[in-house]
Amino acid sequence: MSFDVGNRAGDDGLGIDWDAQAAAFDDEPDHGLRDPLVRAAWADRLADWLPDAPGDVLDVGCGTGTLSLLAAERGHRVTAVDLSPEMTKRARAKLTAHDARVLVGDAARPPVGDHRFDAILARHVLWMLPDPDAVLRHWHTLLRPEGRLILIEGVWGTLSPVGIPAPHLIRSLTPLVPHTHTERLSGDARLWGRTVADERYVVVGTAAP
Repeated sequence: MSFDVGNRAGDDGLGIDWDAQAAAFDDEPDHGLRDPLVRAAWADRLADWLPDAPGDVLDVGCGTGTLSLLAAERGHRVTAVDLSPEMTKRARAKLTAHDARVLVGDAARPPVGDHRFDAILARHVLWMLPDPDAVLRHWHTLLRPEGRLILIEGVWGTLSPVGIPAPHLIRSLTPLVPHTHTERLSGDARLWGRTVADERYVVVGTAAP
């Protein structure tokens, strides 16, 4: 079985050596965003999901920092976290021209101390963590009032599917935030650099004032 592993951090349970994967990670169209059309598609989506005003954004499981860079280019103050030192090395290089922090750490418990954020961004991270519900509860504590959880997830494979179905994620978020917004992403080939048949989506949960 093959599936898009996206950006990861923490204990993924699959035994993947992310340091070893880092050098080729950006070869995937939706990782490196080297194609201008793919990059523009993600930039447009993030413009909709992130707050309009520049704020503090935490990118958990940032990988090589491509989405962190898009957020920083919109004027946000980015903190990017990944468990892999090699991934964070590449993320730091991408973000060198911006006021950004890049930290080595577990996505489930980002090493950010008492800092709070206007948005937390996670792409294809949550489903690999051992206790997603507990992770969501912790991430929620890191949000400022009206802060946003931007969760890009999916379900991959057919015989033995892996991932988090959108209804399950929405149910997990409902006790934490008063408002959620969901968009299906599978049908937009520009995001992935190709047509995909998997379930891919984003849920944006907005915290209470």
